[in-house]
Amino acid sequence: MDAAPLPDEREAAAWDALGQVIDPELGLPVTDLGLIYKIEFDGPTANVDMTTTTPVCPLGAYLSQMAETKLKEIPGVDRAVIQIVHEPPWKPEMMSDRARQVLGIGTR
Repeated sequence: MDAAPLPDEREAAAWDALGQVIDPELGLPVTDLGLIYKIEFDGPTANVDMTTTTPVCPLGAYLSQMAETKLKEIPGVDRAVIQIVHEPPWKPEMMSDRARQVLGIGTR
């Protein structure tokens, strides 16, 4: 059994886990797309505020479920609560330079 990450390592572990959640339409991790707004822990529960590229994105539920699954793979995380939020609204400028380059949007 893997040891649970130390409290200051949990956020890094969560970012790594969420980096494995790939948007099927764009083929990029939700982290590179700038869709993760907040990660907080309350004991063994990971609380994440996440957005979608548009409020009517049909993949919101899918991405949320995938994020929950990946976060629960972190040792010491028993529960993951993913809240889809739309404030602030997502903008392409929130993407990483890598994502912008892959999508041909240019860099900041």
